[in-house]
Amino acid sequence: MTADVLLQLDSITKVYPGVIANRAISLDVRAGEIHALLGENGAGKSTLMNVIYGLTQPDSGRILWQGVPVRISSPRDAMRLGIGMVHQHFMLVPLFTALENIVLQNAGSLRHPQLATHGARVTIQQLCDDYGLAIDLDRPVEQLSLGMQQRIEIVKALYGGAQLLILDEPTAVLTPPEVLSLFNILRRLTAAGRAALLISHKLEEVMAISQRVSVLRDGQRVVTVNAADSSPAELAQWMIGRPVSLMIDQAVDRSVDVVGKNTQPTRIELAHVSVPPPLDQRDRERLSDVSLMIEAGEILGIAGVDGNGQRALFEALCGLRTPNAGTIRQLGSDTTHWTARQVAALNIGRIADDRQTMGLLLAMPVRDNLTLRQLQPLAWHGWLRPAQSRAFARNLMRAFTIRAASDSTPVRALSGGNQQKVILARELAGNPAALIVANPTRGLDIGATEYVHQQLREQRDRGAAVLLISSDLEEIFALSDRIGVLYSGKLIGLLSAAEADRQRIGLLMGGARAE
Repeated sequence: MTADVLLQLDSITKVYPGVIANRAISLDVRAGEIHALLGENGAGKSTLMNVIYGLTQPDSGRILWQGVPVRISSPRDAMRLGIGMVHQHFMLVPLFTALENIVLQNAGSLRHPQLATHGARVTIQQLCDDYGLAIDLDRPVEQLSLGMQQRIEIVKALYGGAQLLILDEPTAVLTPPEVLSLFNILRRLTAAGRAALLISHKLEEVMAISQRVSVLRDGQRVVTVNAADSSPAELAQWMIGRPVSLMIDQAVDRSVDVVGKNTQPTRIELAHVSVPPPLDQRDRERLSDVSLMIEAGEILGIAGVDGNGQRALFEALCGLRTPNAGTIRQLGSDTTHWTARQVAALNIGRIADDRQTMGLLLAMPVRDNLTLRQLQPLAWHGWLRPAQSRAFARNLMRAFTIRAASDSTPVRALSGGNQQKVILARELAGNPAALIVANPTRGLDIGATEYVHQQLREQRDRGAAVLLISSDLEEIFALSDRIGVLYSGKLIGLLSAAEADRQRIGLLMGGARAE
C-alpha cells in the first residue's frame, strides 16, 4: 500500500438472504484523487458505500484508514475518522439557515440542544472561501437552489473534518453550469489533498472529472483503471458484460417541410395553459401560460431542473390536475376539464417519473400490472378470463424481455429496470398514438437505459407523438427533435435540436430567457 492511500477495502463481503451484495471487493482511494465507482443497478455500489459510511456491517473483510485497520459501526464513526457523505437526497432542515444546517451536526443532546453559530461562522466562511463554495449562510435552505443546497452538504462534511467525500449521483439534480461549478469545487478539494469517491451513471462526467475508475458487476470489482487510459464504451462494456451502444443518432426536426408548413397532424396541444397548486399545497409546482404542440412522428423534449413545473405538466395532461386557464387538446378532443378516467380512455401511453408510486401496483403480480389497460378486452361479462390474461402477459414478457420468475411474481420483487419494462410493455401494447413520458430512465443502469431509449425511438419512428419530460440533459439531446425548457412553471425556450446546444439550454434551465 502506498503512503498516500486514505481508504483501503480488503476483501469486503456482504451477504443478504439469497443475495451476495458484495463479494470480496478490494480497492483503495488515494489522497488528492477523484475515484469514480460505476456499476449497474444491483451491482453492489450502494451496499459498499453503506459499509464505508457505517450504515451496515460487512460479513467479512477489513477496512483500513490511513493504513490502520478500523471498525466503522456508524456514520458518527466514519465522520470521526474523516469520511463524509453527500447523499443524493440532501439531509437538510428546510426552515434552518445554511449556517444552522452546517453546525447542526455538532449540536448538543436533544435535552439541551445548542447551535453555536456565532463561533463557527468565521471557520465556515473560511472553508467556503478556500474551496470556492459561495453560500449565503443566513438564508433559509428552502429558499436556495439545489446546487446551493449541495454546496451546504459539502461544507457540512468539510466542517466535520472530512478528508474523503463520498458523493452519490451528485449531478442528478443540477443544471449544466452547476455541474461545472461542482467539478471545479472537487478539483480544488483534491488539489488540497482531500479525496472524493464519486458514484455516477454518467460516463462522460466520470471521464471528465475522475482520475481512476472502479467498475462493479454482480457484486464484484471487475476492474480499476486510470480514466485517461479508458473510454466510455470500454467502461460500459465492463459494467454490462457486453458491448453497449452509447450513441443514439441525433434526432432531426421533421415537424415542418421545406416550405415551413406542418406535414404531420398535431396529437397534443396546449394553448396558454396555467395550472395552480392545490389549495392545501401552496409550495407545489405550477404551470403559467404554457403553449406547445407535439406532432405525430416527433419527440418533443422538455428540459429543466426538477420542481419547475414538470410534474404539473404531466398531471394536467393526465387529467390529475385541472387548469384554471387555457385549453388542452389531445388526439382531437378538448381534455381541459376531463377526469383522469376519461383521459385514460384515450390511446395515449403514460409513463410517470415515479414508477413505484404512480406506475405500478407493487404488491400485485407482474401479470396484473401488465393487463391493467386491457381489462375490458380480456374480460367476459365483467369477469377477467385467467387463461387469456396469462397468455397476454406472457407474450409481453417475452417481447420486452422482462426477467421474472413467472407472471405471478409480485412486481416489487423485480429490479428497477424490469419494473420499468413492465410499464413500457403495458403502455406500448396498444400502439399508442401519443406518449407522455417523464424521466423514463431515472435510477436505471446503462443497459436498461439503452433499452428504454430504443423503445422511445421506435415509437417516434412508427408515427407516435412523444412528449419526453426529463431532467437528464444527455437524454434530452439524444432523443429530442425539438427541445423546450421549463423554468418556474413557464416555457421559456423552444428550439429545434439543430439549434440547441448544452450551454444555451443550461442557461435557459437557470432562468435566462431565449432570444
